[in-house]
Amino acid sequence: MLSGQLALVTAAVFAGAAVYINVAEQPARLMLGDDEMLEQWQPSYGRGFAMQASLAVVSTLLGLLAYWQAGNLWWFAGACLIFANWPYTLVFILPLNKRLAAMAAGTAEGDKRVWLERWGRLHAGRSALGCLAVAAYLWASL
Repeated sequence: MLSGQLALVTAAVFAGAAVYINVAEQPARLMLGDDEMLEQWQPSYGRGFAMQASLAVVSTLLGLLAYWQAGNLWWFAGACLIFANWPYTLVFILPLNKRLAAMAAGTAEGDKRVWLERWGRLHAGRSALGCLAVAAYLWASL
């Protein structure tokens, strides 16, 4: 079923990007000085948000379509898991994103490193939800 396979592919791209951020980009960012680290995060976040938000919505819709077509609850579970990134982000990560986006490099406001380390730990939740969605979609594909 094409809708299910496309749901799986978009969830896998989402999960891959999220995991990449946690295992490559964030550790590299944390090797920078505090101001440089913040200056790197700010544009990176904006670009990543547009991509990952779109992938989550598309995968959700495709997963729901696959569920509607096949009636397999695993498609529905995958759709719910990938969609869960939206409320998770809005409740847990968005307040921190706003705080980091408003910080200016070269100022002593807050401890930039502490906030960015916290952001990385919270972002790992997005990686986990993406990987769980992929697993559910894979199970539905069997």
